[in-house]
Amino acid sequence: MKVMLVNGSPHENGCTNAALCEAKKVFEKNGIEAEIFWIGNKPISGCIGCGTCRKIGKCCIDDVANEFIEKAKSADGYIFGSPVHYAAASGAITAFMDRAFYSGGAALRGKPAAAVVSCRRGGASAAFDQLNKYFTINCMPIVSSNYWNQVHGSAPDEVLQDAEGVQTVQILAENMTWLLKCIELGRQNGVPFPEPAAKIKTNFIR
Repeated sequence: MKVMLVNGSPHENGCTNAALCEAKKVFEKNGIEAEIFWIGNKPISGCIGCGTCRKIGKCCIDDVANEFIEKAKSADGYIFGSPVHYAAASGAITAFMDRAFYSGGAALRGKPAAAVVSCRRGGASAAFDQLNKYFTINCMPIVSSNYWNQVHGSAPDEVLQDAEGVQTVQILAENMTWLLKCIELGRQNGVPFPEPAAKIKTNFIR
C-alpha cells in the first residue's frame, strides 16, 4: 500500500513539509510506503474550463498536475498539505487541486484522503475546510484525527515544538493506516467500493 503526501508550499523544506514528514514516519513504521510529492514553486495555471481532459484523458496544460495524476493512479491514500495564506490554502495548491481533481478525479475516487495545514497563527480552520471540499465532491473517505489537522510555527523547528499539532498529524497517519488496511481486507473478502452512478446534473433553472 502507498500514500502520497502532497506538499503544496512554495518552500520544499518548510513548515508544511515538516508536518508531512511526521505523517510519513508513521506510515513507514506501519509498513505503508509513503512519498512526499512537492508541487514546486513555479507558476501553476488554474483550470481554464476547456474540457480537453474529457477528450484526451489528461489536462491540456502539461505540468505538475498531470505528473501527480499519473503517480496518484498507483496510490491508495492521500494527504494534501498547504500553508495558510490569507486564511486560505495557498494559491498554488488551489490551482493544482482544481485541475488534478477535475481532470484526474477518477484516479482518486474511493480512496481515503485528508488535509493538513500549516500556519503561523490564524486562518487554519478556514484553509482546512477549503481543502476538505475536494474530497467530499469526489467520493473520498475523509480520515480524521483527534483535532483539526493543523500545525503552528514560522519555521520547521517551531512546527516540531507544537506538540499537539505534531501528535494530531501522527494520529491522522495511524488512523489512515487502519482505514487502508480495513479497505484492503474488505476488497479481499468481496466488498469493493460502490460503482459510480451516472451523475445527475441540474441547476436552478431546469
